[in-house]
Amino acid sequence: MHKYLLFALIGLMLSGCAAYTATSGQVVLKDDGKAVDVRFSDNDRAVIEGYYKNSASRQKAKSSALAKLAKGNSLPSGIQGEPLPRELEQKLSLLPYSYVRVRVGQDVVLMDKKTRVIVDVVYGVAN
Repeated sequence: MHKYLLFALIGLMLSGCAAYTATSGQVVLKDDGKAVDVRFSDNDRAVIEGYYKNSASRQKAKSSALAKLAKGNSLPSGIQGEPLPRELEQKLSLLPYSYVRVRVGQDVVLMDKKTRVIVDVVYGVAN
């Protein structure tokens, strides 16, 4: 009897309305039957790389002396990052409200605005 009650409680706890799944560096948010894949798509990576490669208005990136940015880590508190230019951001796929793309030195980072946890990085494109 106690086994069935335990399994029922575990099932109820695991069936919450929102779930966070992380596999192989990919973050998928699920809520009410919808799933959003939060990462840089291949198209977004190509658009970002092309923008910084061809941009006449590109600025010299800050020194690479920044801490190594890695998925799953928080962006260090002393580093703010710069918002991506509006014309670039408009060409990229939409993000859930709580996520933002920023330029940090030569890298473009996708992170949670509140927790500052890095979800994905395009390394060395903004030079």
